[in-house]
Amino acid sequence: MKPISIVRNKLPRSGIREIMEKALLMEDVIHLEVGEPNVATPSHICEAAYKAMDEGFTHYTSNAGLDSLRRQLAIHLQKQYELNIDKTNIIVTPGAVTALNVSLLALVDSGEEVLIPDPGWPNYEQMILNQEAIPVRYNLIPENGFIPDFDHLEKVVTNKTKVMMINTPGNPTGGIFDKETIQKILLFAKKHDLYIISDEVYDGIIFDGKHVSPKTFDDNDRVLSVYSFSKNYAMTGWRLGYAAVPQHIAEIMSKTLELMVSCASSVSQKAGEAALFGPQTFLKEMQEIYKDRCDKAYRLLEDNGLKAFKPKGAFYMMIDLSELDKEGSELALSLLQEERVAVAPGTTFGNSSKNMVRISLATEESQLLEGISRICNFVNKNRKAKKNVPSL
Repeated sequence: MKPISIVRNKLPRSGIREIMEKALLMEDVIHLEVGEPNVATPSHICEAAYKAMDEGFTHYTSNAGLDSLRRQLAIHLQKQYELNIDKTNIIVTPGAVTALNVSLLALVDSGEEVLIPDPGWPNYEQMILNQEAIPVRYNLIPENGFIPDFDHLEKVVTNKTKVMMINTPGNPTGGIFDKETIQKILLFAKKHDLYIISDEVYDGIIFDGKHVSPKTFDDNDRVLSVYSFSKNYAMTGWRLGYAAVPQHIAEIMSKTLELMVSCASSVSQKAGEAALFGPQTFLKEMQEIYKDRCDKAYRLLEDNGLKAFKPKGAFYMMIDLSELDKEGSELALSLLQEERVAVAPGTTFGNSSKNMVRISLATEESQLLEGISRICNFVNKNRKAKKNVPSL
């Protein structure tokens, strides 16, 4: 037999998925590893989907999505971020992960380099490697709210660099880039002639400050902004995302979608219309709930002497466990085996977070606080064990 694809066979697996799959085989596990809202999709969105099916919206749409949804998305982004765009700048996709993929495919060829954050969502690296491009990590500074280290960026950019990927609000960090940081990123991109792929899927989940979209300041078609219905509206299973991009790039992305998925689900797109222009009380309520959970989780960790980085948005929190002298993958596995709590290992997000773990605040509150109590118990046991080790 001829060998299977060498490139795809060598792709690293997400450490989050590895922990999740182990956890699913065990009992009494508290799941803090996956960013999955613990509530149902709002009823008016589901009702819109039922209505769409009754009205015959069960067929293909154009590659770029329904005209009606694309028009509404353009209006939404104009109001939200003062973007000067219309429907021709909007590409609707089966989830934001597809939008990120086709954005990269539209811009990057084999052997070219893409800057990705460290720590950053592991799928960025996997997407880039999958198309035989080269991921290059740039550091985020934890003590400064996980904003980019611009000195480090200047060291890692080369003449092969094509794209810089950014994520605000951030996964796994919960960091938010303010206006000054966004403008510095745009100046850096202009200086080195880079495109920016901006992952903004958590734009509706803000605790402190406001979300600033780099596309607001994009005066030369350099920015591709990616959004999602998944996190804001608890629609992860509907697989619906979208991108706001320059028109000539939108045409390439549309052609690429034809080869991958044809189009997003027509029923999901009609549900997305209801989410976008229906009642927004759900989004406001969940934002308050996540913030309350964040405050309680941070306080519990602080009371137990654990170092955590309080997020400004999204629904994740990074916990620094470097005092235990173990890497994130080992920490996550030990926490699962000894305490029955599943967390995302810091090693899957990059080298700078190798001694950290990430927890999701999207878990029901009592489960979240019990899971954190188990993490604290694990740390306290290991602290005592370290103290009892005789010196040589």
